[in-house]
Amino acid sequence: MVLQSPMKVQVLVSALNKDISTLSSQMNIETDAIIVNQCDRNDYQEFKKPYGRIKCFCMPERGVGLSRNTALLHADSDICLFSDEDIVLTKGYAELIKTAYTKHPDADMILFNVKVSESRRTYWNDAVKRIRWYNYGRYPAYSISGKLDAFRCSNVHFSLLFGGGAKYSNGEDSLFLRDCIKAGLKIYAVPVCIGEEIERESTWFHGYTEKFFADRGVLYHYLYGKMAQVFALRFLIKNKAEMCVDIPFKKAYGLMRKGIKSQQK
Repeated sequence: MVLQSPMKVQVLVSALNKDISTLSSQMNIETDAIIVNQCDRNDYQEFKKPYGRIKCFCMPERGVGLSRNTALLHADSDICLFSDEDIVLTKGYAELIKTAYTKHPDADMILFNVKVSESRRTYWNDAVKRIRWYNYGRYPAYSISGKLDAFRCSNVHFSLLFGGGAKYSNGEDSLFLRDCIKAGLKIYAVPVCIGEEIERESTWFHGYTEKFFADRGVLYHYLYGKMAQVFALRFLIKNKAEMCVDIPFKKAYGLMRKGIKSQQK
């Protein structure tokens, strides 16, 4: 007989203008959860389900980093799983997560697979690996789980400058992983799928515009420091067939360099 782990998993959901009374069912949540819904009001509601408590914080302020920090602030379980409103979790995801932590007891954080459309896929774990400074930049927030005690002791949080609803388009997830690595947390990626993204219109992505490339340059300054321009060039070479259609490669690189230099003053 295999004994189930006593660890508790809690899903931390970032949502925008959603019906919080039905969202947990739509996402197939089977554990405790905290939903931060950015909408037009300040409110708190709690729903007791057979599988756990769903705490819902409604707030008019905008920014995905703010919503994730709010959820993390109120978290109270052993393992936190960050998620978004458009993720449908796999049945039995909690046991998959707890099993992974049992297999890797030294892990402070574990990154899981989540199925997305081919056009949006930035990663897929085919084997267990450690996450280091050179390979953390491809993982979205909804792949990230971690031990709450590790987050609290390290005092890590999501940037308020990056991500949907913030000044710069995206990258709060990469910056969060960078800060976790800097804080000394041990991060693993595992070939275990815990959910699937339902396609919808992005709240922040509006094509490969001038702002997209300039914002990416700003992000690379904070991610890679003196190596930012090298990583920017690598990024564009790898993705030029897809990204450099409306804006030529040379101009895109110039915009990224402009974004990098804007933060060096």
